[in-house]
Amino acid sequence: MKELIEKILSIEEEHTLVLKNFIKKEKEKILEVVFLCKEIISKGGKILIFGNGGSAADAQHLAAELVNRFKRERYPLPAIALTTDTSILTAIANDYNFSEIFVKQIQALGKKGDLALGISTSGKSDNVIKALKVAKDLGLHTVGLSGGEGGLMKDYCDYLILVPSSNTPRIQEGHLLFLHIFSELLEEVFFS
Repeated sequence: MKELIEKILSIEEEHTLVLKNFIKKEKEKILEVVFLCKEIISKGGKILIFGNGGSAADAQHLAAELVNRFKRERYPLPAIALTTDTSILTAIANDYNFSEIFVKQIQALGKKGDLALGISTSGKSDNVIKALKVAKDLGLHTVGLSGGEGGLMKDYCDYLILVPSSNTPRIQEGHLLFLHIFSELLEEVFFS
């Protein structure tokens, strides 16, 4: 039992250190992305969000916070999680391959000036990288949310926001913090 208590405290210590360093390192970049999104939405654009596994859940979480509300009653903000339509996802994966599931949706739904936000803890998810590349080629603004050094995403992101860890759970916890900071600040700058 004592060993498990020590494990809990060790996890909490690592969590706190990673998140503190994450915000210290990325706070200005996060703010830049908030103001970029305000400008994009003000011009009639939208945010397209995508990732796999836990990152797919994060994409859906962020889209829900933006379309519905985060902390204040306000007009909905345009955001789409590209991870939610099982018919589209399975049709593309079946007819082409899994690496195309976000590419086809970016091509169908994205327009120049929109924002594509790809989430990958490793920065190595082939379908996320391909979608960011296509988004960039189509004139969308590109943001990556990752960990460590950002893997291959760095070549296709206008902004790459990195959680300074190689430990997947700590990276995911940093991503959740980003989602909440981003949602709260976007509401603040848009509706204050």
